[in-house]
Amino acid sequence: MPDARSRRAPVVDAYRSGVDVSLIRKNLELTVEERFVQLMELQRFASELRRAGAAER
Repeated sequence: MPDARSRRAPVVDAYRSGVDVSLIRKNLELTVEERFVQLMELQRFASELRRAGAAER
């Protein structure tokens, strides 16, 4: 019986080499609340970038 790796689509292997598993593990160690705080900070930063971009135009 073939193992899971041999059944996996080649495209999965192509993308897998570009995935930083340590970042996924680090994020999974956070509580749900910590993840929400990170998300809100990211949204705030994205909003600042949009405002700066609009002001520059």
